[in-house]
Amino acid sequence: MKKRTNQNSKKLVMDTKELEKLPKKDGNIEGGTSHIIVELIEYEHNAVVSKSIMKKATGSINALSFASGEGLNEQTSPFDTYVQIIDGSAVIEIGGKQSTLHTGDGILIPAHAPSKIVPNGRFKLILTVIKSGYE
Repeated sequence: MKKRTNQNSKKLVMDTKELEKLPKKDGNIEGGTSHIIVELIEYEHNAVVSKSIMKKATGSINALSFASGEGLNEQTSPFDTYVQIIDGSAVIEIGGKQSTLHTGDGILIPAHAPSKIVPNGRFKLILTVIKSGYE
C-alpha cells in the first residue's frame, strides 16, 4: 500500500484506493490493477502468515511471511511449486540439497520432491502451485 504523510499531523495515512486492490474475499486480486507485491502481506511476531492471492482448480498463488526463526517442515506435494522470494532471504531444501535464495530469486520444487524451508531470519515469498496436468 502506498502510504503518504499528512502534512498537518505528520502521521502515516493509508490511501484507501490502494486497499481496494488487495485480495478480495474470494482470494483474487482485481484484474487489470497494479499492486506492490511485497505489501500484500505483513510480518507477525513468531508466526508464519499466509494470504491467498488466487485460487483456482488448476492451481493457486499465495503470499507468505515468516518471522525470524520460522520455517516449514519437510513436505511432499503432488504438484510442481514455484517459490519466489520477495523480501529477505530464505534457505529452501529440495531432496536434501539446500539453496539460499535472496529477494528476486526463485526456485522450482518438482512434484513429489521432498522440500522444506529452513529458518533464516525473516522473509516473504510467493508460492505458486500448478495443478494442471495432474488431474
